Amino acid sequence: GGFTEFVPLPFVGAEAPIFLRGGARRGPTLRESVLMHAVSRLVLHPHIKNIQTSWVKLGREGVALCLNSGANDLGGTLMNESITRAAGANHGQEWPPAHIEAVIQALGRNPRQRTTLYTEVDAEQRRSAWNAAPLAPIVETPARRYERGNRQPLVRPGLETGLRP
Repeated sequence: GGFTEFVPLPFVGAEAPIFLRGGARRGPTLRESVLMHAVSRLVLHPHIKNIQTSWVKLGREGVALCLNSGANDLGGTLMNESITRAAGANHGQEWPPAHIEAVIQALGRNPRQRTTLYTEVDAEQRRSAWNAAPLAPIVETPARRYERGNRQPLVRPGLETGLRP
C-alpha cells in the first residue's frame, strides 16, 4: 500500500466560479508551479519516489520546466480531457504516446510507459496505446445560465409537476 506518486496540480481559475466571483486569484504563476514540484521532491524524498507533472495544467513548456526541477513523471495520455479546459486551460484534450515521448526525449530523458502502480507495461498494452485512433474533435454546447426574469418550472425526477424556485 501507500502512495505511488504526488501530483501538485495547480489551480486553473480563468473560468472557475470562485475566481469569476473574485474569491480567488487566477492561480499560481508558472514559477510557483515549478517551485511546488521542486519543493515536493525535496520534502517527500525518499518516502514518495514519484513526482508527477500535468501537461493538462501546465502545457509543454511547464512540464518541461517541472521535469527539470524535480518531477520524474509526465501525466498520462488522457482522453477527452474536459475539466481543466472548462476551467480555462488550453493545452488540449489528448497527448498521444508519441507526443509524450517526444517531449521527454527533447529533455534528454528516456521515456518509459508504466502502469498505475509504476510497473512495466506489457508489449500488447504498449502496442494498443501506440495504435489507438486519434480522438475526434468534441463539439461542446455551452450550458445556458438560468434566466432569473423568465423562470422555468424546475422538474425533478419522481415529481409529477414542476416546482417554482
